[in-house]
Amino acid sequence: MYLPDAAAAHALGVDLAAVVRPGDVIALSGPLGAGKTSIARGLLAALGLAGEAPSPSFAIVQPYDPPEVRLSVLHVDLYRIEDPDEALELGLDEADDAVLLVEWPERLGDAYWRDALWLTLAFDDAGGRRLTARVPDAWESRWPLT
Repeated sequence: MYLPDAAAAHALGVDLAAVVRPGDVIALSGPLGAGKTSIARGLLAALGLAGEAPSPSFAIVQPYDPPEVRLSVLHVDLYRIEDPDEALELGLDEADDAVLLVEWPERLGDAYWRDALWLTLAFDDAGGRRLTARVPDAWESRWPLT
C-alpha cells in the first residue's frame, strides 16, 4: 500500500477505527518520521478523541477510555525500552478489553505480537511511504480495509 503523505497515514488510522475490536493489537513499525503516530492519531480521532493525541514517547503508555473514546485504547511507544523485561511492568498482556496500538513493537520481538496486525512503514523514493502488512487470522476478514 502506498501512503503519499501524513494525511493518507491519518486516513488509514480512521479506516482502522471502523473495524477495530477490543483485544486487537495493531503493531506500527518503521523508522522515525515514517508515519506511525499519524496512523495512531487517525484511529484515536475516529474513535472520538477530541484534539490531537500526544505521542506516548515519554509516558510509554497513554491510555484512553470511554467516554473520551468509543473503545478503550492503550497507545504504546516502546522506543525507549531497551530490554524486553522492562515491558513486563507495563501490563500489556493484561489489556484484553482494550485495543493495543503499539509503536516500535520490534523492541519486544516478533513472538510477543503473534496475533497483531503488523503494519510496517518505509520511506519511498517518491517522498511518500510504503506500507506492508502482516495479517493474522483474526484480521483476515477485516484486511485489506475497504
